[in-house]
Amino acid sequence: MRLVRWAIRTRCDAENLGFVALASLEGMEMPFTVAVEIPLVGDERRKNWAKVVTNVDDSLATGWAFDGDFIATGGIQDVEPGSVVLVYGEKGSRANPAIEARIYTVNADATLSLRASARGRAWARTLRDTMEDLLAETAEAPIEELDWSPELLRYSDEAISEEMKRRGLA
Repeated sequence: MRLVRWAIRTRCDAENLGFVALASLEGMEMPFTVAVEIPLVGDERRKNWAKVVTNVDDSLATGWAFDGDFIATGGIQDVEPGSVVLVYGEKGSRANPAIEARIYTVNADATLSLRASARGRAWARTLRDTMEDLLAETAEAPIEELDWSPELLRYSDEAISEEMKRRGLA
């Protein structure tokens, strides 16, 4: 079961959903995140990490070129849709590791789309230009969050209640 965390954006939305005692939410910007499974690349006994990349330093050709926040691999992490995730892993011996790196984009339906991958010691330079292109795409087209619409009225109270329970909100 996939869990999706979402935010109630206004007091009106909260009251329509049945939340009576609610602190003021005005002026609070809550990030919209989805729970995605971050894959483990390589062997868990060797180096492996994942990073939500926000910037690329094109003067570097190593892993230090990718700026962003680290997240854990091999489990579920809350990440904003549209984010670009770099996953790195090694397998093999210490003397001769087999390196693999992958670039994923996070979809709003809590899935990952593989955009590029590279193997070997030149992985960072191989993926740097692709990463820059993906970050430029996400900067141009921000994620569109839908506001409340009358279409929600066609769902019964029971259906909305069940969905809220499924999401852990009730």
